[in-house]
Amino acid sequence: MQEKLDDLRVRKPLTDDEGEVRELRAADFASFRPAVEVLPESLAGKLGIQSRDPDARPTRVRISLRLSRDVIERFRAAGDDWEARLDAALREWLDTHPRI
Repeated sequence: MQEKLDDLRVRKPLTDDEGEVRELRAADFASFRPAVEVLPESLAGKLGIQSRDPDARPTRVRISLRLSRDVIERFRAAGDDWEARLDAALREWLDTHPRI
């Protein structure tokens, strides 16, 4: 309880006098903002960070799914963006099979 009160009263620097990062608290994480909000546009562009329209609906839904190890290994072996390829494979299957 005292830690919460301390966090509300004074915002402590993230580093000490030697430049070491201190242990972060929940209040620290709550105060963080997305990089796209704090970086200059020129740097965000170079890093490939883009803002989304806040009213846009998410294009994908995060789920937890258990799949066979060999299936995941084959998709991952093909390189980055394996989740998009898995999504495309499932979409292709849906297009070739009648609705249940």
